[in-house]
Amino acid sequence: MRPCASPFRLRGGVVVSISRIINTFEETVIILLLAGMTLLTFSQVIARYVFNSGWVDALELTKLMFAWMILFGMSYGVKIGAHLGVDAFIRLFPRPIFRLLALIGPIAGISYAVILLFGSEVYLSKMYKYDIRTEDLDIPRWIAYSILPIGLSMFLYRCLEAGYAIITGKKELMIAGHEAVELVAENKDVLKD
Repeated sequence: MRPCASPFRLRGGVVVSISRIINTFEETVIILLLAGMTLLTFSQVIARYVFNSGWVDALELTKLMFAWMILFGMSYGVKIGAHLGVDAFIRLFPRPIFRLLALIGPIAGISYAVILLFGSEVYLSKMYKYDIRTEDLDIPRWIAYSILPIGLSMFLYRCLEAGYAIITGKKELMIAGHEAVELVAENKDVLKD
């Protein structure tokens, strides 16, 4: 499915879709976080086993990077349809009812994102107000946890996008349903001589 494009005109008449900007941002951040975690962990292994030293704060930084990657990964998983779900039950219903039941996924995702967005705003404001700092890195915790509203906003956007695609008939489900059937269909001629 192609994401719904929202045209956005830049200087020089270049038209860019908001969806394309979000896609690029999302993929770039995930790549940088994964590469950063890998390099940080590898450097720690070399530092400890070769030079008998290391950076004490590396574990906390790796955990923060992993948390950031999970929150970006939630929205990316919705975008590519990687979240798993069981759709055997709702497929028993006639097509119109199936489409209504298929909207449960995006509605649940939207509800989850909205609830956690409000909660994260309260949480971050308290972290800011009382100047609570991270344990090892000694940076303000509200900075380290600022991914919460960013990641949840992106997840909300992706759930809205998936819900719109289901309503308009561009997508059947929000989840990766019947992927095994699709893989078998794609590879049915592989073993033929």
